[in-house]
Amino acid sequence: MPTFVNPNKCDGCQALDRPACMYICPNDLMTLDKGLGKAYNQEPDQCWECYACVKTCPQTAIEMRGYADVVPFGARLAPLRGTDSIIWTVKFRNNETKRFRFPIRTTPWGSIEPFQGLADAKVEDVKNPNLCGQEKFLGVDKLPVVAQ
Repeated sequence: MPTFVNPNKCDGCQALDRPACMYICPNDLMTLDKGLGKAYNQEPDQCWECYACVKTCPQTAIEMRGYADVVPFGARLAPLRGTDSIIWTVKFRNNETKRFRFPIRTTPWGSIEPFQGLADAKVEDVKNPNLCGQEKFLGVDKLPVVAQ
C-alpha cells in the first residue's frame, strides 16, 4: 500500500535538519521542504513500502492507502505508537473507523540483557571476521579455522 504525507499533520519534526521519516527511510526517499517545513516522498514509485516512515512519524502524518484491488473502499491506515503497543486505525471512505491493538513488547523496559551469556569483548578481537557469539548461535563449540 503506498504511503503519503498528510501536509495538515506534518510539522517536519519541528523543522529539524532531518525529520524522523527522512532519517529512517532505507531508500532515502523522504525529504524536507525547508520552505514549508514539511516532509514528503520525493519518488513514491521507488518506495519499498517497508512502512518504517509510517511507524516512526511522531505526528502520525504518514498514512497508507490501500490498492484498489485489495481495499476497494479506499481505506487508509495509520499507526499510533505507544510504549507497549501499536494501535492501527483503519478509516474507510464512508468514514467508518476500526482500530486494532498489537503489543510490541513482551518484557518490561530495560529488562533485556543482550550480551548475557557471551564472552566479554577483547581489543585483539576487533579484526576478527567472526560475529559476536557466532559459535553459540550456530550451535558449535568452535568455528573451523582455515589452515595457513
